[in-house]
Amino acid sequence: MWRKKKTLVEKGEEIYLASEWKLVWWRFKKNKLAVIGLVILSVLYVLGIFCEFFSPYDPNKINSRYVYAPPQRIRFFHEGKFIGPFVYGYKVERDPVTLRRIYVEDKTKVHRIKFFVRGDKYKFWGIWDADIHFFGVEDGTVFLFGTDRMGRDVFSRILYGARISTTIGLVGVFLSLLLGIVIGGISGYYGGRVDNFIQRAIEFIRSIPTIPLWMALAAALPRYWSQVKVYFAITVILSLVGWTGLARVVRSKFLALKEEDFVVAARLAGASEWRIIFKHMLPSMTSHLIATVTLAVPGMILGETGLSFLGLGLRSPAISWGVLLQEAQNIRTVALFPWLLLPGLFVIVTVLCFNFVGDGLRDAADPYKV
Repeated sequence: MWRKKKTLVEKGEEIYLASEWKLVWWRFKKNKLAVIGLVILSVLYVLGIFCEFFSPYDPNKINSRYVYAPPQRIRFFHEGKFIGPFVYGYKVERDPVTLRRIYVEDKTKVHRIKFFVRGDKYKFWGIWDADIHFFGVEDGTVFLFGTDRMGRDVFSRILYGARISTTIGLVGVFLSLLLGIVIGGISGYYGGRVDNFIQRAIEFIRSIPTIPLWMALAAALPRYWSQVKVYFAITVILSLVGWTGLARVVRSKFLALKEEDFVVAARLAGASEWRIIFKHMLPSMTSHLIATVTLAVPGMILGETGLSFLGLGLRSPAISWGVLLQEAQNIRTVALFPWLLLPGLFVIVTVLCFNFVGDGLRDAADPYKV
């Protein structure tokens, strides 16, 4: 009993002595959905960053023998015996009525899945030449998510698309964060006519329909631009539209903080306005900014996906989830080749995970709130 009381006392002391960030982390861990979302996002970003290694094939490799091939199911037992992970090969037949190519499992062809195998050559991050893949088969094929109309591996293309679709949200939010902090900070700190002018400008920008504005700005991009230029242009477009909400969050926080005792004390001590803003006010709202930024990332991802899906954003040969969804723009694809909709599932999962993490951070941003 004495030990138990001592443990409770020690825990109480640990809470009182813990830093704000540690308290935020402890409160964040209590939200199970947020933790699960963080784990899934971590996996997606690792797969996207190292997509060359985790992809079994070159995403642009054309295989005319396997056009619109369905996903291959991973199995472990063959004829009742455990032989490890493997897939059955394809047997191609023809529909006697429509003459459409039909793929059926050929159980006489067993392709064992091996790890760290040599396959298609690639340039890792465009720097190092390599040919080692995380998994693959030495003989036959392994199309976990099937193939598209040119016989390209959908699984590999989704991993390559994750690199662009997930990072464009982070880059876009980073630019929006800079604009939001600067413009929102000026509006909230100085107030008066400056605040009134900035708020009317924000209201005007927010009154413009988002999708038509994105389409107009994206359509203005020259068609002869390289994919790198288009990528950064789309990022800037999304940032120019997405900074207004963050600016209002920063403004409201500045209005609440500028009359606090520590800000008044810094002002009376002769601190410059920039020092008060960057050394005293911004650090006190860092956790709230992180939560707001996390909730803003899904909007950036959906913006890029929507523009690319409509053909106004990134274009082939660039690979993003929006570009991949262009393959599924007709009812025939949805009815006959539903695996081409899998990039949309990855978009949904990513957006949901960001929302879960953002909600968890927003609740944990004030660790002293009961």
